[in-house]
Amino acid sequence: MVPLWYYLVLAAALFCIGAFGALARKNAVGVLMGVELMLNAVNINLVAFWRYTTAAQLTGQLFAVFVITVAAAEAAVGLALFIAIYRQRNTVNVEEFDTMKG
Repeated sequence: MVPLWYYLVLAAALFCIGAFGALARKNAVGVLMGVELMLNAVNINLVAFWRYTTAAQLTGQLFAVFVITVAAAEAAVGLALFIAIYRQRNTVNVEEFDTMKG
């Protein structure tokens, strides 16, 4: 059986990689991928704590499914926004999103 701290270290590493990717990228799609990595790290934590604390209840799994649903909606809305911005500005560079004027 794998100890709990293995999962926690993996989730912390994924979260740090995602945070770095979200903060250091200039491309909006790269920022979105960083946010997705951070949400996956949260899912690993939820399922790991569920498994090692209260395996009889489904609370950890339900929260993980909810986070997956939110991540899918966030990706769909984010990509739709990026496509709309690209059509107006011909770029998806985050540094050029400073004004809402066309």
